[in-house]
This record gives sequence, structure tokens and C-alpha cells, in this order.
Amino acid sequence: MAGTRPLERGLTAIEQTVQSVLRITLGLALALALTLGLPASGAAQINQQYLQAEGRLDGIVAHTTGVEAGFGLSVPAGIYMRTGLVAGIGAGRHGLEGRTDLIARFSLDPFRQSNWAPYGGAGISGRYRSRLDGGSRAYLLVLLGVEGPLPFGRTSGIVPAFEVGLGGGARFGVILRRGINARR
Repeated sequence: MAGTRPLERGLTAIEQTVQSVLRITLGLALALALTLGLPASGAAQINQQYLQAEGRLDGIVAHTTGVEAGFGLSVPAGIYMRTGLVAGIGAGRHGLEGRTDLIARFSLDPFRQSNWAPYGGAGISGRYRSRLDGGSRAYLLVLLGVEGPLPFGRTSGIVPAFEVGLGGGARFGVILRRGINARR
């Protein structure tokens, strides 16, 4: 019986970590939903696309490496800033894994004055893996990226982006985002 106490403590710690990450993720999803429900500020302005969707493929290289496909949504948080939530699922060393990221991106070219624009970002990430791969954990996330141009002559469409970062390991991402009219 004395040998089971460390195991019980370990399981309790993992359960608490998973519960914490889920609480944070649900709270952030609620905040995102409330943000999307706000009305536009002026009827005479060009209709802005408040919601930006993205599909992505990420490789996370760490002690246990994984490759994940993900979907994300982001909203403006000012002229230069976008805040978003990404959910991904994929394969790790010992089977299925997933993640959720809450990211704030700062664009150095918010009005599409250049074809390619660098951006930086930070946030939190929850990785959900098997115990053999280290279990579920929360990480701080930092990233650098570059977002490409809209198709020639278009005011909206799909734009490519590439990211590198750190958060639960080194991250490399290829992203296809919905382009926003007159903005990034």
C-alpha cells in the first residue's frame, strides 16, 4: 500500500494539470465568443471581417516529437494585434496527441503595405499527450512568423504564413489564413 501513494500523487497532479488547462481553454473560448458578439463601431465604415479562420500544419520537436493539423480563429485586438485560439490534433511518438493555443499576434504591417509582413506572438499552449510522451502540460508560447500576400488584384482570399516558435518544444508551422480586406 505504501508503494501506491506516489502513483496516486502523480495521477492527482496530472488530473489537476489537465483540469487547469481545460478551465483556461474554456475561459478563453468564452472570452473569444463574447468578443465576436460585439457590434460594429460605425455603419458608414467598410464592413470589416472580424473573424479570421486558419488551417495549419505544425511540427513540434521536443523530447517527444509530434505533427499536428489544426484549425484556428482570431479576432482583432487593436490595429496591430490579433488574438486567437488554435486547436490541433495529430500523431506523437506513442499515439494520438492534441493541443490548444491561445495566441496574441503583433503584425508589423497591419495595412498590407508590403507583400510579406513579419509578426511576433506569444501566448499559452496546452499539449495533451499520452503518459509515455510526458502527459498533458501547459507551456508558455513565443513565435515569429511571416504572412504572405493576397492573390494579385484581390481584396480577400487565402494567404500563406510560416511560423517558428517555442512552446512545449521547437515549433514549425505552415498556415493558410483567410485574408482580411485592407488588413492583416
